[in-house]
Amino acid sequence: MSLAPMTSVVVAASLAIASAAADAADYRNNPFTLTYDGAIPQNLPGRVNIHPVTYKLNGLDISANVYTPPNYDPKKTYAAIVVAHPNGGVKEQTAGLYAQRLAEQGYITLAADAAYQGASGGLPRYVDKPSNRVEDIHGMADYISSYAGVDKARLGVQSRTIAHVLFE
Repeated sequence: MSLAPMTSVVVAASLAIASAAADAADYRNNPFTLTYDGAIPQNLPGRVNIHPVTYKLNGLDISANVYTPPNYDPKKTYAAIVVAHPNGGVKEQTAGLYAQRLAEQGYITLAADAAYQGASGGLPRYVDKPSNRVEDIHGMADYISSYAGVDKARLGVQSRTIAHVLFE
């Protein structure tokens, strides 16, 4: 067997694998516009599910995703974690991945776009001030605290630079 046909097969297989990986992370192919590999493509019974929500924070509409654990039952109680995205990010990227993985471990999680960023409101766009981010995280904690099934005494906050567990 010559090397040319074998090389063609290897190149074709490599392109197919690379193309499949690119499609997995293509937000246009995901109804929740998630960009990471292994992202939730649909809500299924017995699996982690995603619930797009909006809430008000200082007069702005905040866009967020709540991730519920497999076999979520709103009559039960769960620890909750809010996940803030890195500066310049949005909820569909790193924060969504972390939120999904934590929900797989049994937590109710929330990933939200910061005010002035992503699908959240606010002008001028793309403002990222530390004081705004603190308000964003407090707003996320307030919102998730009232979500069905959340045990307010077991609420954690995770961001790129901090990880805190809040207990009342």
